[in-house]
Amino acid sequence: MSDNSLTRIQLAEAVVREVGLSKYESMQLVEDILNYVAKALVDGETVKISSFGTFTCREKKERIGRNPKTGKEAPIVARRVVTFRPSQKLKERINKGNQS
Repeated sequence: MSDNSLTRIQLAEAVVREVGLSKYESMQLVEDILNYVAKALVDGETVKISSFGTFTCREKKERIGRNPKTGKEAPIVARRVVTFRPSQKLKERINKGNQS
């Protein structure tokens, strides 16, 4: 796995720098936001963040899959998955970052 991951602590440190809250308050704010988003997704709500993107939960049906190593068939149970669809603005920002 890559070390290029943004962590909760880094988010909290950014809040300290940008907003000026204490480290504890910043960490609590980040935790509260993530918990609120997670609860909304568990409850089946769509989470839309303007200029960023949309998180949704969707149901996947049970199906038969195949183990790529052995080729043996195995059932994949029905489950809920989280999907993310980036906004057009986010896509544009990402693509601009790739142009040097």
